[in-house]
Amino acid sequence: MSFGALGLDAKILKAVQEAGYTEPTPIQTAAIPPIIAGSDLIGIAQTGTGKTAAFTLPILTKLAALPPGQRRATKVLVIAPTRELVVQIEENVKAYAKHLPLTVATVFGGVGEQPQIRALRSGTDVVIACPGRLIDLMGQRCADFSQLKFLVLDEADRMLDMGFLPSIRRIVQQLPKQRQTLMFSATLSKEIESLTHEFQRAPKVIQIGRRANPAETVTQLVYEVPKHLKTALLLHLLKDPAMDMILVFSRMKHAADRLARQLEQKGVRTATLHSNRSQSQRLRALKDFKSGAVSVLVATDIAARGIDVDGISHVVNYDFPMHVEDYIHRIGRTGRANQIGDAISFVTPEDYGELRALERFIGRGIVRKKAEGFNYTAAIPPYNPAEDGRPPRGHNQGGRPQQRHGQSHRPGQSSPQHSGGQRQERSGGGGGRHWGR
Repeated sequence: MSFGALGLDAKILKAVQEAGYTEPTPIQTAAIPPIIAGSDLIGIAQTGTGKTAAFTLPILTKLAALPPGQRRATKVLVIAPTRELVVQIEENVKAYAKHLPLTVATVFGGVGEQPQIRALRSGTDVVIACPGRLIDLMGQRCADFSQLKFLVLDEADRMLDMGFLPSIRRIVQQLPKQRQTLMFSATLSKEIESLTHEFQRAPKVIQIGRRANPAETVTQLVYEVPKHLKTALLLHLLKDPAMDMILVFSRMKHAADRLARQLEQKGVRTATLHSNRSQSQRLRALKDFKSGAVSVLVATDIAARGIDVDGISHVVNYDFPMHVEDYIHRIGRTGRANQIGDAISFVTPEDYGELRALERFIGRGIVRKKAEGFNYTAAIPPYNPAEDGRPPRGHNQGGRPQQRHGQSHRPGQSSPQHSGGQRQERSGGGGGRHWGR
């Protein structure tokens, strides 16, 4: 089927052709007609299959059909969990709407509020936002969604988990009840799906492929390795010339920084991406990764939700994910759009339970592999304070930094009592109380 057979507006078809796309993906073919027809919809498909265009193209087609006088208020609100994903969606919307007189604005933390306030007050046609900053600006009565026609929740599984659900509820309560609501994700559990009925009316469910099934173009491998040798094993694997564009996942922000320093000290060009980084730092990291200025990008789960980079050869789960859904999203960063990629997971004895749960979920075992020429029995390396970005003074005999009695916890530093889980990371940073700033 061609894009022309899907009922899209002629100006949008022209933009799609100029972007180099000739035929729709399965999720686009299945989702676009019912959205144009006015149905609420839940779209489930693997990463890299064109879900953003699946909701962007039909919404723009419906906006193009509105009389010009009806475009003086915000008609579309897209909510996404991370700044990177918001920017990615904005790029798609602008590309497909290039021949339409539409305005587009983004709302997220880490940058100044005033341009976002002006955009909201001016009735920008399409607003793409992270929930935290949006709630703040709605609280200041900067936004008018009284004429809203479309609500989209992208990465719906993350948006509706126990961290985001209260924020989404607060936003939705202030939106018109007569609207079209769309939810898209690579994974959507039955439990989370039941929550969608709070926001949708008799939604059509479009599912492409097996629910939460990893992309068939991704080769999955497990390396069983002692915890203290994970960095050494990564450096060993990076000697392979085929590993030329590598996305490495760390569970914690401070651990991502530490790993990046270790790799840099060994001559590996590395950047980091997590919510403690400023917006300019995050954009620079993505730019350097895309251009090849750095060969390794170390990221945390939430920050990486917006990474849409062609050519990632390998995804490395340096820290094995705590949740099956995170594994699916992680490895989906490679093997995109039918390209071939490798997903490597480092598994320590502490991870065996999560690994077994993953294998039960996907219905098959993952191949175990040993790295040739690697010493799996090496001793624990001596502590190097430079790897933690700290001066060597003030360390005890065990090699760990001493903390003075009563020393307070610094802002932005991972708290010991929360060091085991990824939910401590806020999607947009900004230091506020809401997720998704």
